[in-house]
Amino acid sequence: MRIKSVEFAGAIGQLGQQAPESARGMPQVAFSGRSNVGKSSLINRLLGRTRTAIARVSQSPGKTQEINFYRVRADLGDFFLVDLPGYGYAKAPLALQKKWESVIAEFLTAKTDLVGMVQLIDLRTGPTADDLRSVDYLAQLEIPVLFAFTKSDKLSLMKRQEQFRSAVQKLGIDPDQAIPFSALNGEGTQQLLDTLGELLFPAADPETDPEADTDAQESDVESEEANPEDEADSGV
Repeated sequence: MRIKSVEFAGAIGQLGQQAPESARGMPQVAFSGRSNVGKSSLINRLLGRTRTAIARVSQSPGKTQEINFYRVRADLGDFFLVDLPGYGYAKAPLALQKKWESVIAEFLTAKTDLVGMVQLIDLRTGPTADDLRSVDYLAQLEIPVLFAFTKSDKLSLMKRQEQFRSAVQKLGIDPDQAIPFSALNGEGTQQLLDTLGELLFPAADPETDPEADTDAQESDVESEEANPEDEADSGV
């Protein structure tokens, strides 16, 4: 799958709040992970926004405090990428943590247009207790999950292979469900895009799509509507 353009479409920040009207009835894939796992950096790399970030990146965890919706136009069709607030940020006030949990739970249990989830795991640490709780919760909701093991560039090849095997075993998943990913050097980007394309558009054939833009990922994708929270990419 190739990305053609992306725009910020809106957010959910309160219980009972609806998804942006433009997102209703459209296929959606959500991204979840522990605070500071590199989720914003991954999203920017995946969408081709390495020079002008659309998902705000910060060295301080817990910056995503709403469920953000991005409309993505790809060669296979349009879909919405949904960025969930990170979990496990101990410094956040307890009341705020509870609010995030409630808003996220309301969105996930509705799952009207949600076709799957990308669960991010820091490859250096492997799955934490918070990660395992998140994975168990998604399994209870019967939401298909794909795993992105972030920050793979921070490890030597031998250590990365060791951590990959350990994480897969701890999660109890097939190795094909997990993709090592680096927002810094782009490792895993096209593999993740292609896997998401199969999930979002199972009947599509990119080889015969007349609108396929094979050069789309070679240059920075320009947003049609900038996210007001954009900042320069300051971390991976």
